[in-house]
Formats: sequence, structure tokens, C-alpha cells
Amino acid sequence: MSRSVFITGGNRGIGLAIAQAMAADGDKVAVTYRSGEPPAGVLGVKCDITDPEQVEAAFQRIEEAHGPVEVLVANAGITRDALLMRMSEDDFGDVVGTNLTAAYRVAKRATRGMLRARKGRMIFIGSTVGLRGEAGQANYAAAKAGLVGLARSIARELGSRGITANVVTPGLTETDMTAALPQERLDAMLEEIPLRKAARPEDIAAAVRFLAGEEASYITGAVIPVDGGAGMGH
Repeated sequence: MSRSVFITGGNRGIGLAIAQAMAADGDKVAVTYRSGEPPAGVLGVKCDITDPEQVEAAFQRIEEAHGPVEVLVANAGITRDALLMRMSEDDFGDVVGTNLTAAYRVAKRATRGMLRARKGRMIFIGSTVGLRGEAGQANYAAAKAGLVGLARSIARELGSRGITANVVTPGLTETDMTAALPQERLDAMLEEIPLRKAARPEDIAAAVRFLAGEEASYITGAVIPVDGGAGMGH
């Protein structure tokens, strides 16, 4: 049965892989993007998710085209890496605003349709960094750790209405961001991964697809690592 699926930041990397996987299943997929072009075969909505008015307009457009959102994937995120002593207030605030506050914003708006339907799936794309920490990424780690508390609170609050909330935590993944890393840094990161390789975006999409499916109807408040073992024990 085709569902209304909304993915933030769905025009590249992990978000694109999720959008393609859900669309291949026959779902009606909408994605937000800020630059470039949206992927073919999905509804692209240009939206800055840090702007409440743009988020509201995006939901209205999606609801008109596909109906109320049934599966929400909060994927959009940014990095502004710096050592703590050199991290500016803006760099901390912007990362938290995009990676955590905006996730709250889209989740809150999605509850309208989900509560009426008495069902829904919320999936937040976190990070292994949010569980184990990382030097130079205090802002990013704090925001991604916050997604766990957000999702688990939603799980407790809305579970009786048939709404689940879970977090997928990718580790090192083959994206444009990874491609820009110096080889020395990349080699050091790979040494910390038991499987000794980075994930493909499709690996993360597979976990999201599972959590959005009927087989995962009794899973909520969970943190699902897709990190090659890098974060185990956290």
C-alpha cells in the first residue's frame, strides 16, 4: 500500500538513497532540498528546515500532493567542525538548530496527520558520533545525541496512538562529505571500524526501510547502529 513519505535532505547521500529505496517500494516520496536538484521520481520541495514558515509550507504542499505524512525521516544535517576552544557560538547553534531543533520541528508538524490516522513512523538519522563522541565535533555529537532523547520521548508520548519513533545511527559512510577527507584521516577512521570499510548510503537506507515497514511495527524507542561495529558498547 502506497504511503506518504517525507524525507528531509533527500537529494544526495544518505537521504537520496532512502528516497530511492522508498520510491522503489511504491511509496509516494517527498524530499526537501536547499540546493541542486531533487532526484527524479519524487516530489522535491525546496525548504530551509530551520525556518518554521518554510516547514509549514512544505507540509502543506506534500499533504496536497500525497496526503498526510505517514512516514517521516528526519535526515537533514550539517557539520561545522572545530575544537571546543575554537568553536564559535554560531557554529554550535547552527549545527544544533539544523540537526536537532529542525528534527523536533518536522516531527511536531507530522504528528497532526499521524494522530488523526492513529498510526505513523518517525525515523531520525543520528550518528555513531552522537553515542561515542568525537574530538572537534562537540556540536554535531551533542545534536545527534539529542535525537535519541527526542525519539524516545516521542515513543513514550505517542506509542498508544500507534506512532513509533526510532533512531538509525550511521558510522563512516561513503558520501560527498567523506570523499573530501584527507586519506590519512580516512585511514585512521577505518582502523576504528571492525569491518574495516565504510558503509554505503544504501546500507543506511535498508535499515530505514525496515523500520518504516510492517515487520518493525513493534519496534519503538530503539537505536539501530549501521556503523560496521564502530560504536558497539555505546
